[in-house]
Amino acid sequence: MSNMNKFSFEKSGGQPIGYVVGGGLKANLFVRLTVPSDQVQEGGFVVLESGNWLFYGLVTDLQLGASEPRYAEKPAENRLSPMVTRLLNEQTLYTNLEVLPALMLERGPELDSPDYEAWTKAHQNENLPRPLPIKTVPSHHSLARLASAGDVAEIFGEPGQKGFFEIGKTREQDHPVCINLDKFVQRSAGIFGATGSGKSFLTRIILAGLIEHNAASVLVFDMHNEYGFDSTSSDTGQAVAGLRGKFTQRVRVVGLGRKSTILNKTPDLFLEFSESDIQPEDIEMLSRELDLRDTSSTTLDTLIHSFGRENWFSEFRKLKSDSNPDDEKSVANWAAKVGANPAAVEGLRRKLNRVYNCDYIISNDDQNRSTSSLKNIVEALKAGQHVILSFGDYQKDLDYLLVSNLLTRKIRDEWQSMTDQHRGQGKPEPRPLVIALEEAHKLLNREMASQTSFSTIAREMRKYYVTLLIIDQRPSKIDDEVMSQLGTRVSGSLGDENDIASVLSGLSGRDTLRTMLSHLQPKEEVLLLGWGVPMPILIRSRRYGPKFWEELLPRSGSRSVDQNLKDLGF
Repeated sequence: MSNMNKFSFEKSGGQPIGYVVGGGLKANLFVRLTVPSDQVQEGGFVVLESGNWLFYGLVTDLQLGASEPRYAEKPAENRLSPMVTRLLNEQTLYTNLEVLPALMLERGPELDSPDYEAWTKAHQNENLPRPLPIKTVPSHHSLARLASAGDVAEIFGEPGQKGFFEIGKTREQDHPVCINLDKFVQRSAGIFGATGSGKSFLTRIILAGLIEHNAASVLVFDMHNEYGFDSTSSDTGQAVAGLRGKFTQRVRVVGLGRKSTILNKTPDLFLEFSESDIQPEDIEMLSRELDLRDTSSTTLDTLIHSFGRENWFSEFRKLKSDSNPDDEKSVANWAAKVGANPAAVEGLRRKLNRVYNCDYIISNDDQNRSTSSLKNIVEALKAGQHVILSFGDYQKDLDYLLVSNLLTRKIRDEWQSMTDQHRGQGKPEPRPLVIALEEAHKLLNREMASQTSFSTIAREMRKYYVTLLIIDQRPSKIDDEVMSQLGTRVSGSLGDENDIASVLSGLSGRDTLRTMLSHLQPKEEVLLLGWGVPMPILIRSRRYGPKFWEELLPRSGSRSVDQNLKDLGF
């Protein structure tokens, strides 16, 4: 049997659930059910067979109808015999499915069709047809059926296929659904869901897939110390495996500050910054957190002009915060010399004490120490290793905002330089890098997005092999321009209408998907959308537990990565 023959044969079959009765490209399609309505649910993946084409779609609504309204309003059981009642209901009462058409696929004529031989010859030098965006509609009375395992695999790939990772299963029939990891890392992505919907577990699953399939290096900003070492679930009290324990040779946990511990464990590396790393734009990014005034930017410019970019932070720290203009080492004396507003300078110096008290910011005299820690992180990522930066006891927003922006700026510059060398000098292609960012709205809200490195990454850095994976429970608070750059969106249950609208912004069919997203179960049910999947689909996500790890590990193909790390001394 030829590939074409086999393909056509495998895609046919399956019990019909109804037939097409109307609809269009702009409006959804309508399917009259011929089975009980409780056999199909919102979000069901259906296939419509029309001639030589298969149409794939998603059930977005079920509507009860009647050819004669009075039979729907008054049950006939009390007036007629059971047989007559059943026949009457079958003739007058019905259920329509509303189906969002997403893809179409040429399947070719049936094996016994007179057109089959000519069709096979026309395609003998081509690969099997691939799914296409919807361009037409199926004919009236085209049969509809629930998608088979073969249909799901044809559209979403198969577990074990190179580059494809199973993220969950279809809700009705338990068929595995995969995401294309190679496509997933090409554009920034988002994982959304209300508090308690399982975002962190879903993020762990996707990160584990990226690591095991070696699709990209991963840098995780772990604000709540959830991803590195083994921990305990706050909901169930059960043990939760960390990525460090499962990928011992490929994941490194980095602690913030020389004395940090993570869940009573010592991290693999420590991260520190020198005073010269702090730039005025880093302070301006903290304007809301530090409650800075509008005059602060002018004062910062004056500091740069007076002390230079390398030393302004350390020199300003040395000035005494008092109002004695006669003391040459006082803030007031310096303000008088440079013609700055003494009150504004005093206010900025006082508010910067919160930054000066961060013990992970060390003196310029120890710059080699901070340079070494930054270099170790960058080299690990370049070598194919994965880094989880745990904030330990530093749980304040100020720490998260400052550190994530500082480290990301360094990494962004490094990857941009490597890309320029690759394109201009023929040097090796940079390894793709995914930066996972929790509580993304704190860094990417409308007020701050333009001041952070993350906004630049979301808008421009995919051409430099760097993308974001943002995890958040309030997507409506994230800057609209950043949301528009997200390729793949994975969303659990969301209760707020603004959050639902934000997740669906810029996507076709968003009006029909809105209700589906609002009806998700509080846990496990997930809607996949965008770049990493060919069409929207509702799934039950995999459970993060022993069974998941038994299925994922061990796998082959990781030796080359481990050897690279060993050669580099990790």
